[in-house]
Amino acid sequence: MRILLIEDDRRLSELLAKRLRAEGHEAETCDNGVDGLERAASGAFDLAIVDVMLPGLDGVTLTSTLRGQGSSLPVLMLTARDALDDRVTGLRAGADDYLVKPFAFVELLARIDALARRAGPVVAGATLVEGAVVVDPMSRRVTVDGREVELTAKEFDLLQCLLEHPGRVLTRVELKELVWDFSFDAQTKVVDLYVHYLRKKLGPAGDIIQTVRGVGYAVGR
Repeated sequence: MRILLIEDDRRLSELLAKRLRAEGHEAETCDNGVDGLERAASGAFDLAIVDVMLPGLDGVTLTSTLRGQGSSLPVLMLTARDALDDRVTGLRAGADDYLVKPFAFVELLARIDALARRAGPVVAGATLVEGAVVVDPMSRRVTVDGREVELTAKEFDLLQCLLEHPGRVLTRVELKELVWDFSFDAQTKVVDLYVHYLRKKLGPAGDIIQTVRGVGYAVGR
């Protein structure tokens, strides 16, 4: 994704940009709200990460102005404020998600992935293929060597999520958040259980789902 980081803490901004680039994203930085609004409205980015406390124009006003201009650019708001009223204000201004500092980078990645899945409609014919496994997101069909495999909704979502991140190790926490969303409060053991279900239904082709001991799961490594 092409990500714009609007954050006046330059050290944090450059660190995040560096780590996002290491994950395969394109990342640019901006340290004030006025320039940030102009660049966010340019149409050159897939996502904006916006700090609330910005010089020139605060993040809440920036986001509400962006929405007033008709922009649907996904906005992930960052703030050191953890009060419920602050979160509600940000979301009502048009932010798509809200992350309180300090935060773990893996959680930022998970939220970026969730916003990408929400904002990016699947194009017809954009099938996902790994070995003998073929996933059609539009029809929600899965085949192995041409044979259709019936999966539950969450089994399908988990398989799709893994195939959409080839070569990347997804932690159990990331998978829980991406597939079951942030309000789901079950332990991460549910991920192991559903991986077991998937492997069983896919048969020998289930070997495409690789266990990374102590971390999580991946395909295409």
